[in-house]
Amino acid sequence: MISTTDQRTMTILDLPGATPDDVAFPPWLATMRRAAATRFAELGLPARNDEEWRHTSLRSLQSTPLVPAGGTASSLDAGVVNAAALPGLTGPRLVFVDGVLSADLSSLDALPAGLTVLPLSEAAARHETLVREHFGVLADGAREAFTSLNTACLGEGTFVHVARGVDITEPILVLAIATGRAATATHPRLLLIAEESSRASVVEDYVSLGHVPHLTNIVTEIFVGANAHVQHAMAVRETDEAFNISTLKVRQERDSYFASHSALFGGALVRNQVNPVLVGTGGHSLLNGLYLPRGRQHHDSHMRVEHQAPNCESRQYYAGILQDHAHGVFSGRIVVSQIAQKTDAIQQNRNLLLSKDAQANTKPQLEIYADDVRCTHGATIGELDEEALFYLRSRCLSEEAARGLLVYAFAREGLERIELAPLRDALTNLLVEQLPYRGLLDSFVGDEAG
Repeated sequence: MISTTDQRTMTILDLPGATPDDVAFPPWLATMRRAAATRFAELGLPARNDEEWRHTSLRSLQSTPLVPAGGTASSLDAGVVNAAALPGLTGPRLVFVDGVLSADLSSLDALPAGLTVLPLSEAAARHETLVREHFGVLADGAREAFTSLNTACLGEGTFVHVARGVDITEPILVLAIATGRAATATHPRLLLIAEESSRASVVEDYVSLGHVPHLTNIVTEIFVGANAHVQHAMAVRETDEAFNISTLKVRQERDSYFASHSALFGGALVRNQVNPVLVGTGGHSLLNGLYLPRGRQHHDSHMRVEHQAPNCESRQYYAGILQDHAHGVFSGRIVVSQIAQKTDAIQQNRNLLLSKDAQANTKPQLEIYADDVRCTHGATIGELDEEALFYLRSRCLSEEAARGLLVYAFAREGLERIELAPLRDALTNLLVEQLPYRGLLDSFVGDEAG
């Protein structure tokens, strides 16, 4: 159970119970879990006097009683699972129900040669050297409370390895479903290793079926080898009772390409943290995100791109559409080390307020120690353009239709950057479901797709 001992500390009671009985990890990983628990107790939860968290309060999480997920997976009908998944996506799939891997609902048969997809516990046994060399290297948790908490409460996770020169055309799918049968705390973990000149994509999809409070505390580590091409997408589609904290750490070698696509469509409190580090020359990194908080939802996107090699490029494009009393936060930092000459970096954050009660905070930042660079950043917070509205209305559209099309166009730009067409289409349909004036947009999007 998770409870509060003071304003900052979340204590894990009965820590061994945080790991299902049927998940066995080697001694080195068990030792890492115990050390992480100790470190988490030292750190406590971030408070608003921490600069990185000053716009995001965790009081509601602290006051919510939660129990660690464990035991066997809750039974779900395959039809329910398929209906909950993003439509149109095919490929290897692991399904977690209330934090527990469901082998019956997962599909790992007939994997292409050179692709390994395994539960993390099985990978730690069968590929111990490889897992041990990479697990916890990027997300060490020494300074990050939620990473420490994830490691301390580690249950089952996902391991993906793509061999050198292998091109995987279908995405690897990780579907995590919160049934709402209990107020649980789950700690998903994903380790992806893409060797030199390989290509792969992975989609993490987090869904709530019920209206019961739950915490999803995600840590993803991705190693992108030289000349490799990796895409990662995360969709958060949880209910107004959900807390979702995600940490994505990436290491890029020379001439590599990495893209992160975040689609935050739900959750009472969502914190999305993405941190690629370009250590090899000629690397390219794309951070692309869309957040749509409504009601009293709070969505916080925290980006940090580290350039540690010359001749690298990075792009950050995040957009928010805020309705009702929602609150959106964007904090982006580009860090260019002294050796990283010829860096080319762009950072943009745009926010569209659809209500006078909605609020957005944005903080783009540059931290540059090199001389020969081209780095830009910008941020906007505003309402719909009255001139654009007037133009559309002059073309015989109603005011409601004109507003709907402008909101859709604002959000659609980010989705067009997604290379994987089935994912792009699925997220576009989700976008339309989330936006106001939905009825007017359905036919327009259908005509556009046709």
